[in-house]
Amino acid sequence: MGEVRKLQKKLRQIENLEIKISLTPEERFKISRKAELRSRLAELQLQLSGPEQTPGTGEDGKEKMKRQVVETPEVIPSQMPPASKILKGEKESKAPAMPVQPASQRGAGGDAAETGGVSHQRGDEPGGCPDLDPEHPPQQEDVKFKSLKAFWEKARFRLRLLEGHNDIVTSVVAVDNLVVSGSRDTTVKVWHVPTATQQKNLGGHTGGVTCLSAPPPEYCKRLARLLSLSDNERFILSGSADCCVRIWALSIGQCVKSVYTFNAVAALCFLPEGDGYIITGSDGGKVQAWSWHDFQNCQSVNAHQEAVTSIQSQGPLVFSGSAEGGISVWENRCSDRDPLRLLHHWSGQVTGFSGGAGERLTLSPRGDRVFLAYGRAWLKILHWRTGMISRLTNHSSITGVTDCVHQTGGLLIGSSYDLANGESGLNLFSLPQCRYLASLTWSNAPRILCFAAWTTGSGDHRWVTGGQDLIVWEQLPSSGKQRSDITVKRDSRIDSCFFESEADTEEEEEETDDFDDDGGEDGRPDGVQGESSWLRCTLQ
Repeated sequence: MGEVRKLQKKLRQIENLEIKISLTPEERFKISRKAELRSRLAELQLQLSGPEQTPGTGEDGKEKMKRQVVETPEVIPSQMPPASKILKGEKESKAPAMPVQPASQRGAGGDAAETGGVSHQRGDEPGGCPDLDPEHPPQQEDVKFKSLKAFWEKARFRLRLLEGHNDIVTSVVAVDNLVVSGSRDTTVKVWHVPTATQQKNLGGHTGGVTCLSAPPPEYCKRLARLLSLSDNERFILSGSADCCVRIWALSIGQCVKSVYTFNAVAALCFLPEGDGYIITGSDGGKVQAWSWHDFQNCQSVNAHQEAVTSIQSQGPLVFSGSAEGGISVWENRCSDRDPLRLLHHWSGQVTGFSGGAGERLTLSPRGDRVFLAYGRAWLKILHWRTGMISRLTNHSSITGVTDCVHQTGGLLIGSSYDLANGESGLNLFSLPQCRYLASLTWSNAPRILCFAAWTTGSGDHRWVTGGQDLIVWEQLPSSGKQRSDITVKRDSRIDSCFFESEADTEEEEEETDDFDDDGGEDGRPDGVQGESSWLRCTLQ
């Protein structure tokens, strides 16, 4: 096992080296050994597995997987609610897999949150989605889950590659029939989805584009009137390593405002509260608020020890996550000065992520929970009021990597990438139960670093994934004759490892930490500083 761990660690470090702007001869040599190391790792894993087939793999596994799909009760398409209605139905019926946390513990956590204190005490729990509703028994929820699982086992998608960027795609957003992408090549591009063509190339940043956000239409209308533009104008915000946030008018393809932040922008979001705010996170751990009315700085807080790698809003709340694994929860007070009030900060000791410079945490909030992805084989679920942590398996191997997590239409979607063999795809879970539905992949799928989703008027899914490639996913009718570009499968190893216990969590984390023991020899050369966190997202 010692050699296996070393090989896994070297592969992680090679993935980090591959995205550096410039490489030393020594680093180029290390990268050249990637195929050799993967081959050796596969050989060792085969020896360790012995003559027995791993569940869900090999010929027997294929037959088992096939039987699972065939034996699933067939769902009439007309009985399956469209994606746009799943979320509505979810609100009417919440029946989770695990019981709720006792009220006494919830109250204690809530009191701590109000103080805005910093918490280091870790509280892992084996359950993941404790939202029990006594009015809807588990049996009824099981029927709904089986129908949803059968629906996704028959899912069909057409994939279309959007070509134009010259480097990694770091962020994507969807606006009406448009997809907007930002890249490390310093450009923002606008794509027309129905025709899969590039509409506009927005140049102006002098550093790589790290993040994008689309303000709601009502806030776009306010700005459009100030600029004497059409009320229907839509704007896009882009953050960059050049320390600027740019506001782009999509119809005219021009930058209408540039805000200098004095720090490289690693993450941003738009907060649609009051007059509106732009919330940015820097590569040095600073969280800043900017007025949407006059673009002046309202607040600047040194909130994290390392780069802020993800910022998301949910109603009046803002969630920021950083490279060291910390999560901060802020409440908007709709004031001209200091609009954000810290409700709670959970350190990396609580979340179980003990990273640092170069690591990348992404988050997706949902009510009292925050789903976290941190480049490991699982997703973490933080109950931000209490600090309770649970873990959701997202990969069947310790060499698995989860780069991004997203929610859409009653689905939790996590990206999946295997460092050992380069296989990539998306894993789907039902909400609010967080139960595994299916895995979607295709031949030579690239590593997925960012994700956006929307639905058509008929309720069909449209997705866009970014990373090494920018790809639009178009859901096809289940009864159509057009060939699907993706393969749907169910990994029994993910299904059998639904939620892990606290002991299992700690054991695997200790194993993962072992990857970073001898960074001088196999990792970054001594003296080389870590780059911005968004540059650390690795590709095959």
